[in-house]
Parts: sequence; C-alpha cells; structure tokens
Amino acid sequence: MKKIIMLASLCALLYNAGCKSEEKEEKKEDVKLLVTNPIRRDTTIASDYVCQIRSIQHIELRALERGYLSKIYVDEGQLVKKGQLMFQILPVQYQAELQKAQAEANYAELEYKNTKSLADSNIVSRNELALAKAKLDKAKAEVQVAQVHLGFTEIRAPFDGIMDHFYVREGSLLSEGDLLTILSDNSKMWIYFNVPEAEYLNYKTGSAANAPLKVKLRMANHEMFQFPGIVETIEADFNNETGNIAFRATFPNPARLLRHGETGNIIVDKPLKNALIIPQKATFEILDKKYVFVVDDKNVVHQRQVTIAAEMQDLYAISEGLAENEKILLEGIRKVHNNDKITYHFEKPESVLAHLKVYAE
Repeated sequence: MKKIIMLASLCALLYNAGCKSEEKEEKKEDVKLLVTNPIRRDTTIASDYVCQIRSIQHIELRALERGYLSKIYVDEGQLVKKGQLMFQILPVQYQAELQKAQAEANYAELEYKNTKSLADSNIVSRNELALAKAKLDKAKAEVQVAQVHLGFTEIRAPFDGIMDHFYVREGSLLSEGDLLTILSDNSKMWIYFNVPEAEYLNYKTGSAANAPLKVKLRMANHEMFQFPGIVETIEADFNNETGNIAFRATFPNPARLLRHGETGNIIVDKPLKNALIIPQKATFEILDKKYVFVVDDKNVVHQRQVTIAAEMQDLYAISEGLAENEKILLEGIRKVHNNDKITYHFEKPESVLAHLKVYAE
C-alpha cells in the first residue's frame, strides 16, 4: 500500500514539473522581441586619421654675432609683431668698428676729391684718380659691412608669431649660432595625416578629385575645432613600411588656439550611395566576425555572418550577408539561440533609426 502511495506521489510530482516546464516554454514564446528590416539610403561615412599639428612657420632664432646678451625685450609665450626688437647683444665693439670704418671712408672721400681736383688740372694722372676712387669704394663697402655687423646685435622678429621659452638669459655670453628661442607663426596651421594607398587612389580617381578636399579636426579633448580645413598638398612618395602617404591640410587659426606639436584626429566625410544600413545593436561578434539573427517566415531565428562595408555612429553599412527585405532581430539578441522560435513586434527601420542608441540586450 505504501508503495502505491509513493508511486502516485512521484507521478504527481513529475506531472507538476512537466506542467511548469510547459508554462515556461509558453512564457518564453510569449515574450515579444523587436524586429526590423535593413534600409537602403544615401549616407555619409566619416573616416578618422591620427594627425600632427604644425605651425606654417616654426623657426629657430640664433645669435648672428658673438657677445653678451644685454637685453631681452619680450617674454616667453608672447605674441610679437614682424620687425619687433626681441634681443639686444652688447653692441660696443661693433659700434666702434662702424665709427672706424666711417672715419676711413671720410678720409678716402677727401683724398679722392683732392686727387680729382689735381687730375682736372692735369697735375696727376687719371690712373691715380682711379686708384683714389677704388680706395673710396672700398672704404664705403667696409662701412656697409660694419653696419651689417652692428645690425646683427639686434634680433628682430622675422614675422608675426608666438615666442617659445628662452634658451638664454640676460648676461649670457653668446657665440655665433647660439639658440635664443623659437618663433611660431600660428595664424594658420599645417596638419599632416597618413592615408592608406587604396583610399588615396579612390580620392585621386573619384569624381571630386579636382575639387579641394574639406576636412574637420577633432582636438585632443574630443571637441571639434570650429573651422574646417582644406587639403592642399599630398607628399610625393609612399612610406614602404606602412603603405601610407601623407596629406597636408591647412586650417585657419585666428584665435591661435592650435599650437605647434599638438595632436588630434582628422575627420573626412565621404558620401556612400545606396548603402544597406542596419543598426550596430542588431549585430554580435564571434571570433572577430559580425553576425545577425535573421527571422524566417516561420518566426525562427537563424544566425548569419555579415560583411561590414563601413561604420558610422550607431550604424553599419553591409556589403554581404543580408537582403533588403529580410527581417533581423534588433533587441533580445542575448535571449535567443540559433533556430529558436520567437514572437516578435516589427518596427519600421525609419522609426528605429530615428531613436537609435547603441545597446544590445
């Protein structure tokens, strides 16, 4: 009798467990997942290139003569104007040389005038007059040389620019060629970025090859620089090690926000015609390959690999693996497995794209 009771209890337990399992299956099937279609449209993709920012002029200012640095008229980081006096090297020696040369020139001029007067009276020969003229010319040339040397003691700004830090201080004994500072013209900036060979060829053979390529700059703080730039120069040779070639874009920099030596990212927008677009959140990755769940006519999901042609914010352009009329699972990717049957709610791709954020459940 006890055996009969135990057997009946076991059957009841198994029955209840089976019922609960069926309820779970029904509940799982009752959960409605979100499904949509790919969409074809013209769009724009943004290519991103690491870049180096350079001043259009970035030169070293060096001493042209030996002497003591007697005065510094500017400060580090200061904006200076073309022709502004920046450094003064003690000019006493060169002033003395100029005075000596000027005195010798004055003497040579008097000698020449006396000789000319005698030559006009046929007292001396024309050869002596020519010799006196040559001495005068030589003396005048030496005056000019002395003036140049004296001018070398004044270091003036060759263009409008921003001062770097000083490599010397007042009282420093300078030798010819010693570095004083560096001056940068930041009114415009040259920004260099490397482009792969295939993209270079696409650009040069594209319909817009003769039009200037406009680019944008994302700065190191991830903010966009307010002014666009134009690619004006492409270097002559490819780097055989990287397969890249350098482009140079010119950016206006009226507020001088950009400085020589900064880094950032060049953004190049490229049109993409008739692209098949899906949300990034509809994909998942296995061993560096992208997959989606395609929903068939029987509401069964099938895992399928897709090929990404281009990446945009929140979106992928697909080159292989999907057709425009196929349904793909948009949300609930982690809740299903290959060949699961689902219940879903369909949403048009236009509505999906309008409220898109990268997220996958």
